[in-house]
Amino acid sequence: MSPPPSRSGFGWAEAFLEMMSAERAAAKNTLTAYAKDLEDASGFLAHRGRDLADAAAEDVEAYFVALGARGLAPATAARRRSAVRQFYRFVLGEGWREDDPSRRVEAPRKGRRLPKVLSRQEMDRLIAAAGARDGAQGLRLACMIELAYAAGLRISELTGLSLAALARDPAYLIVRGKGGKERLAPLNDAARAAVKAYLAVRPAFLPKGDKANPWLFPSRGKGGRLTPRRFGQLLDAAAADAGVDPERVSPHVLRHAFATHLLEGGADLRVVQTLLGHADIATTQIYTHVAGDRLREVVATKHPLAKK
Repeated sequence: MSPPPSRSGFGWAEAFLEMMSAERAAAKNTLTAYAKDLEDASGFLAHRGRDLADAAAEDVEAYFVALGARGLAPATAARRRSAVRQFYRFVLGEGWREDDPSRRVEAPRKGRRLPKVLSRQEMDRLIAAAGARDGAQGLRLACMIELAYAAGLRISELTGLSLAALARDPAYLIVRGKGGKERLAPLNDAARAAVKAYLAVRPAFLPKGDKANPWLFPSRGKGGRLTPRRFGQLLDAAAADAGVDPERVSPHVLRHAFATHLLEGGADLRVVQTLLGHADIATTQIYTHVAGDRLREVVATKHPLAKK
């Protein structure tokens, strides 16, 4: 049992986030999200004259009910409930409280939300539309799409690639994913060709006087590299050019397409789990539903008996 940093929800929240970072190697984005979640809970409790440290079970229950009434995305509401539960389990484990006020509140069942997926033909059109854009801009965008689709990269993994990782035309990428975990990501010939073509024009994107910029996709912006938001904007424009609804396209949709198309092609689920860097195979299994829907559609429309 360790002494609490201070008898306040704020101090306990800071300690909880430090534990998540040090002991569980939580990613920076996860820590930021949990900090906002606990801040949101604190704001609600303050209106009831409470804070995280002295909240009763009735207060936490009221907060969970309020989340459902605020029109939040189901995933956001579920994450906020999870953050509060994990926080109180931590506090209980440290001995700072003798009870867990979140324990008696049952979590609502969260419906399975299937990921958006582009067909192979739509991916081909998207890549072609990106490459058709003017000069260096087109080569860069085509390269980013090819890499994301070929290796199933998260947007943070894509924009965080270093020049050194691809300077020697590797057949594999070593990707640092969530929690700092590394995985191997094979590159196909199309992705390697796209990288080679892009590297020839990469100097056009270097900030002035920054020839030593380490990022694969440098930018003249403040961070010195292309941001996820900017990539999303470029992707929307390419989707429009390709005749694909931009609402169906996002950086993460490219990762969904990678997984689904592998399963449609007969890839083993465990292999796809490894390539995506999922810690739990249950996270990967959602793609079997998407691929299964596609396969059933093919059988229903293409099988000779289905036409009779």
